[in-house]
Amino acid sequence: MSSGMEFAVLGAGPQSMLFLPGGPGSEVATGLMAALEERQLRPYLAAGYATWTTTRRRDMPAGHTVADMARDQAKFIRAEMGGRADVVVGQSYGGLIALHLAADHPDVVGRVVIVGAAARVSDWGREVDGRWARLRATGQHARAGSTMLEYLLPDERYAWLRRMAGPLAGVAFRGGRTPAGDLLVEAEAERTFDAREALSRISVPVLMVCGGSDRFFPPPLVEETAEAIDDCTTLTYQGLGHIRTISSSRLPQDILGWLDDRPTVR
Repeated sequence: MSSGMEFAVLGAGPQSMLFLPGGPGSEVATGLMAALEERQLRPYLAAGYATWTTTRRRDMPAGHTVADMARDQAKFIRAEMGGRADVVVGQSYGGLIALHLAADHPDVVGRVVIVGAAARVSDWGREVDGRWARLRATGQHARAGSTMLEYLLPDERYAWLRRMAGPLAGVAFRGGRTPAGDLLVEAEAERTFDAREALSRISVPVLMVCGGSDRFFPPPLVEETAEAIDDCTTLTYQGLGHIRTISSSRLPQDILGWLDDRPTVR
């Protein structure tokens, strides 16, 4: 743990790739989840990257913003990664942080990939994430499980299924290592998040991967974000929602293809 953040490293390639995971809440995978994550990272390892995955800082104070979380990550990069991450991949909540990292700390970032995120979160996304974080923070795991299933089955006709499957889905949250206070801090930071003013300061190449049916970050919000970044490529997975975009088997190939076309600038 460095600077109050947990992290994991795989591979020893000459280039570094830092993954900022979704949220609210962040944990380094263990056991079966670690094995699944290692499998997802294999294409990057085979391409010569050392992959780093970090959590958010633990025991964040009330009022800690997404920009503050980006500052935490910049400190981590300087302390643990030799002062630079050749590639930063921000997924969902991690994408919010990656935007501020690129805008406010360009010296530690080479290229940035934003997956399932934008400079603003939809009203629906803020509401469901805030409810999910509060339920987890108060130990209401079954209800948290039902809320999480709204990400996959948002239509109200599936409300009965979410209620039935909620207790099973909620098992995943039992024993979680994210402090309850951090869940609430992250939810509040997401509620007030708006990175539009920071976008014009981003000077590094950016790839944005979005889902055509993502309710957290609908295409208009992604387009608004991309248009304000000087060097930005967008890739849309038509018909995919938030979770399916982040977990798509296409993602490593598409990211590596873009990186091959955009050599790092030091």
